[in-house]
Amino acid sequence: MPEQYESEGAISSAGMGGAMDLAVTEAETLERTPGGPDGTAPAGRPRSLWSDAWRDLRRNPVFIISALVILFLVVISIWPSLIASGNPLKCDLAKAQEGSQPGHPFGYDGQGCDVYTRTVYGTRISISVGVLATAGIAVLGSILGGLAGYFGGGMDSLMSRITDIFFAIPVVLGGLVLLSVVTSNTIWPVIGFMVLLGWTQVYRIARGSVITAKQNDYVQAARALGASDSRILLRHIAPNAVAPVIVVATIALGTYIALEATLSYLGVGLKPPTVSWGIDISAASAYIRNAPHMLLWPAGALAVTVLAFIMLGDAVRDALDPKLR
Repeated sequence: MPEQYESEGAISSAGMGGAMDLAVTEAETLERTPGGPDGTAPAGRPRSLWSDAWRDLRRNPVFIISALVILFLVVISIWPSLIASGNPLKCDLAKAQEGSQPGHPFGYDGQGCDVYTRTVYGTRISISVGVLATAGIAVLGSILGGLAGYFGGGMDSLMSRITDIFFAIPVVLGGLVLLSVVTSNTIWPVIGFMVLLGWTQVYRIARGSVITAKQNDYVQAARALGASDSRILLRHIAPNAVAPVIVVATIALGTYIALEATLSYLGVGLKPPTVSWGIDISAASAYIRNAPHMLLWPAGALAVTVLAFIMLGDAVRDALDPKLR
């Protein structure tokens, strides 16, 4: 009690000036605190959507697990020899359809090829097709959608009718028709087909985001200050409209990997001697009763890959959607 009275007396004797000095001192101490007053962000550094999203992603176990799986798939797609020392095209008919053996844990396929080696090397094709197709679709759809949403008018109406036409084309049926006349054994016809029919979804997302972003006050202020259309699009609208495109592209990447496998299974996608999960699943489907291991491993690898990208996309969507906070 004496100490309390002593403190109160000291403050009262200091008067209003002493109280203000004490408040200023406490404020300066909080500013010098590395974590800021609330311990959530450095002082003087405003939190953005991207910093909040990254903070949420780091705490999301779904994101961590899916990211680790995708990282592993990317590494073995670049360097498959790290975990598979064999040749995926080296076969021995004498061992056709045999099961698991020492050094060959997945057994052999109908041609006597090592299923484990082919499953590992098939990762490269699936990841390459998915990433390249998604990148092409995201770039083309974002550019067309951004221009149509920003300028509007006749361009917007024309592009909307064109997207309606492309949406009306069944993807698998379109692939059967368009890719059946292609004789190339490379991945580029398949990627080109996916970009041709897949840009419409990203186009609509980008168009809606740009229409919403261009109505904000900072865009109107930039236009009033004489900023050009290209500067407004690149510096003010694009950074604030790109988040939905990233979410859609991340989720769609797994879909395009599955689409490549489907087209290859139907015989119009990638063709032998290319090593692809879709080709191996197609070849193994005739032996599913006698040698189910031939189908199990490439189909399982495909399912895990698609699931990992879908889970990653869901986590990114939850982190970038302010309505879910």
